[in-house]
Amino acid sequence: MNKNTPRVKTGLDVLCDNPPEYLKGRRLGLLANPASITSQFVHAKDVIARLFPRQLCAIFSPQHGFFAEKQDNMIESGHFRDPDLNIPIFSLYSETRIPTADMFDIIDTLVIDIQDVGTRVYTFIYTISYCLETAAGLGKSVVILDRPNPVGGIQVEGNILETDCASFVGRYSIPMRHGMTVGEITAYINTTQKINCDLTVVPMQGWNRDMYWQDTGLVWIPPSPNLPTPVSAMVYPGQVIFEGTNLSEGRGTTLPFEQFGAPFMDIHTIKRCVQDRLKGVVLRPLCFQPTSGKWQNQTCKGVHIHITNKDDYKPYLYSLILLQEIMRAHPNEFTFKAPPYEYEFERLPMDLILGSRDLRKNLENMNDPFELEKAWQVSLHKFKQASKTFYLYNGHGPT
Repeated sequence: MNKNTPRVKTGLDVLCDNPPEYLKGRRLGLLANPASITSQFVHAKDVIARLFPRQLCAIFSPQHGFFAEKQDNMIESGHFRDPDLNIPIFSLYSETRIPTADMFDIIDTLVIDIQDVGTRVYTFIYTISYCLETAAGLGKSVVILDRPNPVGGIQVEGNILETDCASFVGRYSIPMRHGMTVGEITAYINTTQKINCDLTVVPMQGWNRDMYWQDTGLVWIPPSPNLPTPVSAMVYPGQVIFEGTNLSEGRGTTLPFEQFGAPFMDIHTIKRCVQDRLKGVVLRPLCFQPTSGKWQNQTCKGVHIHITNKDDYKPYLYSLILLQEIMRAHPNEFTFKAPPYEYEFERLPMDLILGSRDLRKNLENMNDPFELEKAWQVSLHKFKQASKTFYLYNGHGPT
């Protein structure tokens, strides 16, 4: 193998090598964004237009836009026409997050090539789920071109979402870090939610469950503006909870989610309280000044999370510990963010992110996060067992 050849072939690269007969003659749609590229940096829309001439009839885009240019939540994208192919690009983060019958009327099969990040609150899998539902209702088929879970397929972490906290950042009862590829979790949702869409997954080649993004040999293209590197994706399953607070989660800086803080944060007290409980990471004190978002143009005191051992690091549990210590140290300055959040105008954003009102209340009551983690192990084990049915890969290579 050439040293520059990636170890992993994505579903899109597999499609390039062996264009399936079942797509020929079909009117095709494509759900994609800038991360939808081959190992040679060719975009999926150009691949499909070349392999299946005049069959690509519509393109769809998820949150953050087809060009992933929209920075924050609840910033919608408009519909427009692709200037090269002269076909419509429908935004599924616009006046609707659900594809309409009119949008699907011009296609027979929707091809999906989306880079997920393995975290419950990341909205791409829910955009996919709405596409499955619309396709099933209209008798259309869906093909998923699989891509790596950038934070691996071994570690599964967090409480299971409770149904009264369901939203666009969590439609289903899954943990914060689900350990599945986008193709696997799509198949899981299609079956467990009884959507019963005509679904085909094009597997990757060479991906193992113990691989993180850095092991794949693939180039990281940010799937959204605030996940600029594979490391930002690694901390995201935990650090995303700070979106539900008045702390900056690092948006508006060059290290979103890797660093966080606020002008009032007592860095050294927080670090002293947590340093013996967090394994596999170093918290480096720093100051930063966001150019947008919370605390814009104000100096925030905080920490930069440096991962030293990914196998020991538990992003979700550790962020809960950090959150609780900040609440303890700053009872007068710390607040939870008020609605709206992802089109929810009444429920507390933190409850939607955590997927549990009780978990938030337990943290407020200063109950030990390690004990809280023990309490969700039974339901987490049930999810692991159910999700394994849909695994396409094992720890030693594709099955």
